[in-house]
This record gives sequence, structure tokens and C-alpha cells, in this order.
Amino acid sequence: MTGILFFLISLLASTIGSISGIGGGVIIKPVLDATGLLSVSTISFLSGCTVLIMATVSLLRGRNNGVQVDKRHSTPLAVGGAIGGIVGKWVFDLIRQMVSEENLVGAVQAGLLLVITIGVIFYIRYKEKIHAMHVERLSICFLIGLGLGMVSSFLGIGGGPINIAVLYFFFSMEAKTAAKNSLYVIWFSQVASLLFSLATRTVPDFSWLTLFVMGIGGVLGALIGSAVVKKMKNQAVERIFMGLMAVIVCINIYNLLRFLYVC
Repeated sequence: MTGILFFLISLLASTIGSISGIGGGVIIKPVLDATGLLSVSTISFLSGCTVLIMATVSLLRGRNNGVQVDKRHSTPLAVGGAIGGIVGKWVFDLIRQMVSEENLVGAVQAGLLLVITIGVIFYIRYKEKIHAMHVERLSICFLIGLGLGMVSSFLGIGGGPINIAVLYFFFSMEAKTAAKNSLYVIWFSQVASLLFSLATRTVPDFSWLTLFVMGIGGVLGALIGSAVVKKMKNQAVERIFMGLMAVIVCINIYNLLRFLYVC
């Protein structure tokens, strides 16, 4: 029964993540936290692996869907994200070792994700009134990616809504283009985070069967999302994104209160 639950969560998250470009981790992480079935560190690891699988399949399937990756800007963004992902993972592992109570770490993650998600909602809601930028300098792209990678890796969400807001604001991208480029950046940061975990032997205890089940959900979600997004307009993608953000706010409020209660 637990395996079915994990599969369904990964499938739904990866489908929506592939369509909107949030990656799925921003759904998987708080939802699994809410179940209380696994430790915070294990959920972060499994979420990151699922997001990596989903992003890989989505990018491969979406090569000929008419939406292109802006490699000139997104590549330095992705490289910065990869390095930032390693730093964020290192900070997470350091805090986890210093704080013996994992529920406290979970509360910090839930609180930060709540604040970030609310901020993204307000930005997207009023972005037409906010003058977007057109960043051209590659060094600035790298620094932006560095910050993105650090935050997303620490939170275990793979980038998610932060990437979309950044691509809207700093690069004036439309919804579908931002989604595609977000998945490109997410892929780099998740690969770096996984390699760092393996190299430093900080991979938490987890079930291979659970990872397999979630991975299958990630693959199927990516395939479904890649097929659906071809038929959608930018406005529809943006509406899905905004609706999802509202749900994530509610889940994170619940998680924050739950973690603080058991601390």
C-alpha cells in the first residue's frame, strides 16, 4: 500500500512538474514529509532522484516540441546551479549532523519553502506590473544559478518555483519557455547533488524498491507531461503553476506546524 502511495505521488508530481517546469520535488518533498513515513533526509534524497529521472526523460522527449532551451543563458545558470547544489547539499548535511533532531531540520525546510512559495505567488500574480530584466552577462547568469542551486538543494526540491520566477524576472521568458529551461537547470543541479552524496558517502538509508517505484512514477509523469504540454498555451501552463503553488502553501503550513509540534 505504501508503494502505491509513493508511486501515485511521484506520478502526479512529475506530470505537473514536467508541464510547469517546477520539477516535481516541490510537491514530492512536502507531501512525503506530511505522511511521516520516512526521515527528512531520506525524503530529500528520494525526491532529488525522482526529479532527476523526470527531468532527464522530459528533456529527451521534448527536444522536438518547438520550445528550445536558451543554452547561452541557461548553461551558465545550470553550471552555477550545479555548484550551488553541491554547496546546498553540504550545508544540509552539516546542519543535519549538528542538529540531532531531524524534525527541527524538517521545520526549517518547511518554513523556508513556505516563505519562498508565497513570494513566488505574489510575484507571478503581479509580474505584469513589474519590469522584467534581460540579463546578458554570463557571469551574472552563473551567480544567479549558484544561488538557485544552493537554495533548491538545501530544501530538497530540485529548483521548482524559484527557477520559474527567476526565469520570468531576469530573462523575460514566457511560461512554456521558462518551464523547459527550468528543467534544464534542474537536471544539472540534481546530477551534481547526487554525485556529491555518493562521493562523500552521505546517502541516507533508503529502500531500493521505494526508489524504483518513485522512479517509474517519474518516468511516466515525464512522458505524460511532455505529451500534454505540446497542446497547451502559455496561459494554461501559468494557471496550473499558480494553482499548484496555492496547494503547496497549505501543505507546508501543515508540515511546519507538525514538525514544530513533535520537536
